[in-house]
Amino acid sequence: MLTPEQFKNVFKDPIPASSPHITILAKPNGLTHPRLGLAIPKKHIKRAVGRNRIRRVVRESFRTRQHQLPAVDLVVIAKGGSGDLSNEELAKLLGKLWQRIVRRCNG
Repeated sequence: MLTPEQFKNVFKDPIPASSPHITILAKPNGLTHPRLGLAIPKKHIKRAVGRNRIRRVVRESFRTRQHQLPAVDLVVIAKGGSGDLSNEELAKLLGKLWQRIVRRCNG
């Protein structure tokens, strides 16, 4: 997702899946594929290196699972402490949250 309007649409009445480190908000988009938006605030991850690492891990996790996801717009929001997780821990956490989104959107 690219425009502020697309992000605002997801923030209005979303389907959430959250953990202490990451929140994923989903909203049906009327397309045939899921779309990803990222919100990695400086407030929680101070260094650009940390924010970029989280972005890379989230994008890779989304890329490998997008065929399993319903047609929704997704916004991944990093919270405090997410920068302390290793890449493997972050990928594992995202896998659980993607599954939760699939269950909530399809069921």
